[in-house]
Amino acid sequence: MDKPEILYSVKAQRGSTLRCKGWRQESILRMLENNMENAEKPEKLVIYGGIGKCARNWESYHAIVDALKNLEDDETLVVQSGMPVAVFKTHKYAPEVVMATTNIMKATWPTFYDLQDKNLTMFAQYTAAPWEYIGTQGVIQGTFETLSAIARLHYNDSLVGRILLTTGAGGMGGNQTRAMTMHGGVCILCDADEAVIRRRIAKKFIDVLVGSLDEAIAVAKEYAAKNEPLGVGVVGNAADIFEAAYNKGFMPDIMTSMTPAHDPISYIPAGYTPAQADELRRVDREEYLKCARETMVRELRAMNQYFAKGVHVFEYGNSLRKEARDAGMPEKEAMTIPGFVSAYIRPLFCEGRGPFRWTCMSGEASDLAKIDDMVAEKFKDDLLVTRWIKLARNHVPIEALPARICYLGFGQRKEFALEVNEMIRRGELAGPVAFSRDNLDSGSIVNPTFESENMKDGSDLISDWPMLNGLLNAVGMCDLIAIQANYSMGEAVHTGVTMIADGTDDATFRLSVCMTMDSGIGVVRHAQAGYETARDVANGKGKLTTESIKIPLWWTPEATFGPED
Repeated sequence: MDKPEILYSVKAQRGSTLRCKGWRQESILRMLENNMENAEKPEKLVIYGGIGKCARNWESYHAIVDALKNLEDDETLVVQSGMPVAVFKTHKYAPEVVMATTNIMKATWPTFYDLQDKNLTMFAQYTAAPWEYIGTQGVIQGTFETLSAIARLHYNDSLVGRILLTTGAGGMGGNQTRAMTMHGGVCILCDADEAVIRRRIAKKFIDVLVGSLDEAIAVAKEYAAKNEPLGVGVVGNAADIFEAAYNKGFMPDIMTSMTPAHDPISYIPAGYTPAQADELRRVDREEYLKCARETMVRELRAMNQYFAKGVHVFEYGNSLRKEARDAGMPEKEAMTIPGFVSAYIRPLFCEGRGPFRWTCMSGEASDLAKIDDMVAEKFKDDLLVTRWIKLARNHVPIEALPARICYLGFGQRKEFALEVNEMIRRGELAGPVAFSRDNLDSGSIVNPTFESENMKDGSDLISDWPMLNGLLNAVGMCDLIAIQANYSMGEAVHTGVTMIADGTDDATFRLSVCMTMDSGIGVVRHAQAGYETARDVANGKGKLTTESIKIPLWWTPEATFGPED
């Protein structure tokens, strides 16, 4: 068999020309291409997050593209861990693509790598596998809203003059500088790979690269004193930088980390350059994991020291605490700092809010601008939405296809999506729009050291909820549904979903159902856990919508299990 072509760059198709048999298939193909246009290592099919891929191998990538181009409206493509394995005759309301990725029994990193080496699986990494990555901006509002909560709780609702110290400038972490400067604050962001920092500078997420930690601290203090925002990049290992900063007596106001600790083989150990890490990874994976985890323990211990001094330190969803615990750090010490969802974001989840996105298939920036205008007007009474849209328009660059993230909640998403569909029908937009979300949405994931940490009812480990989300999205006629494992191996299950507006009556029908159920099950998940805000939303008494959800039975810790009860 001839070797397939390896592509070192991919550009998502723009305009009105169809290569597929309908806009649903074409939109999904463009979302895949958009992943690749934003990819960290497109030649390896790695989109972001260390090893998060959009296809298992190049044979699979080209076969997926070919399958989408030839997919009929009444067929469904089946993708197993990045490999297209079947096309079934279904019906026109069925999803165009269903996929499952990285779901492994008794999962451990050695087990995963053994299976990956045998070409049996790949790593999903949230939005990489289901073709929903929209670039560095994809997580930026989550960072912004986390910082907003810290500002509200601790700094009189303002971060002007405040300093954030953090690490990890990759496809997710690189947003942190921009999110902090949008608050008027200063961010010092370190990464072990200078090329990664320069990539974020080129994409306008980091303002300046300095030559040393001392220079980074001096510049950060200078700008903070002037109440001027600045995103500062500095090259260095996370553990080394954090320890050195602490030993120098530097006290930031806020501290976190977005190193790829969830994937130890992508985490660069202290003492290694990126090139040296690549070589060690290639020749001795076991030694690499040992060195990486030793460095993680050092990084977390430095964060714990800052936490003990009163700095607002939190884990930002990179599994650093869990990986350090697995490396031998005592449980109590490893879990000292809080996770950001339980500490700051869960109230938003209770309203069905989360990282909802839309991507303009036309490639026209004017389509994004028109949708921004509509959102700002339609939800003008929602300060969270209006503040974000205004800031995002001014500060968040377009990466590949024009896209936006916004924490719309239950009820709002359906209202918004139906209006977008009408805008397309009226000819106000140049092309269809694909709706997706990050997989950490309110009802789409279980992860006991991240999204479902410290649930009020103790249901941190219950994985039924993302399964229900996936089933509901499938019967709700979404266009793509994915059930995945991710994060630290064996620690999380979640779903990814894509829904397409193309101006048709069928799209109106699909969107009405799917947009309700996708965020609605998140409201139910939190309502059943005992969160009063979520119960109000389910009962039609929420702040965002009067739409309600039928609840046959409310959970309580007491129940009747038999005659003895």
